[in-house]
Amino acid sequence: MAIKSGQNKVGGGRSCLLKHIPVMLNEVIDSLNLKKGNTVVDATVGAGGHSAEILKHIKGGKLFCLDRDEDAINFAEVKLLQSGEFVRCFHTNFENIADLGLENVDAITADFGVSSYQIDTAERGFSYMKDGKLDMRMDRNDAITASDIVNTFAEKKIENTLREFGGETYSKQIAAAIVKARPIYTTLQLSNICKHAVPESYHKFYGHPAKKTFQAIRIVVNEELKAIEKFLDGAIKVLKPGGRLAVLTFHSLEDRIVKHKFMRENIDCLCDKNMPQCICSHKASIKIVTKHPIEPSVKEVMDNPRSASARLRVIEKLK
Repeated sequence: MAIKSGQNKVGGGRSCLLKHIPVMLNEVIDSLNLKKGNTVVDATVGAGGHSAEILKHIKGGKLFCLDRDEDAINFAEVKLLQSGEFVRCFHTNFENIADLGLENVDAITADFGVSSYQIDTAERGFSYMKDGKLDMRMDRNDAITASDIVNTFAEKKIENTLREFGGETYSKQIAAAIVKARPIYTTLQLSNICKHAVPESYHKFYGHPAKKTFQAIRIVVNEELKAIEKFLDGAIKVLKPGGRLAVLTFHSLEDRIVKHKFMRENIDCLCDKNMPQCICSHKASIKIVTKHPIEPSVKEVMDNPRSASARLRVIEKLK
């Protein structure tokens, strides 16, 4: 991981970062219960939309920003340092939050979605609508790319990947088509392969024929679900008693991990209910603030369609 100094500049993706719209901004800010002088972590700073608003509420406090995408962290730190407040940016995966020496944090937020910048920058390889190299790495220092998965995984492994991480009904057909078409170099090549591997009526029931395939490959490339599990443990650890954690998820796999983790940490005993007495010694570490996840308003979805699947869950660390 690297602490950024604020001197680097963003290259070709700058215009995409400038167009970024933070999801459920008001709901996130309200849920964090911010006060002047607070210490806050934005674990996925992106273009700095949530962080910029956080700084308005914690005058005299400290903001620590994390992101595994170096372009994003470079852009955000320049933007945020203009506030004159205390800001430190770390180029690191949010799963490392407990390894940064932070403690007694008042509030933490994380947005698990792919940023608009990443999707809209064709050369990053996230979009099934724009042509670019098959990449999909959030951190371009990582070794494994989407191309490696598409061109080297066995057919059965691709099928399992699409089914497990994308929920793809036609995973078998798409996997077979991918293997038959190798080598595959670009995002539109892969997108067209998906399109021709499924029935013409696919879009009526499931949306774009490549959407689930791209999601599944992206999750595996970036080991996203493992990172979320580790992040949640670390975030709860560094929160001070009474501190808040607010997380935004964008698909059911993410939301399920968050929901189950929060439920587990909200109860005192994990033993089988048939056990005569508790032997696990587990104690609740949090209370759940949002009984049901908060969803974006109709107006927000109209203004920013990419927010439609977002779900916000909030917990507070017990004293």
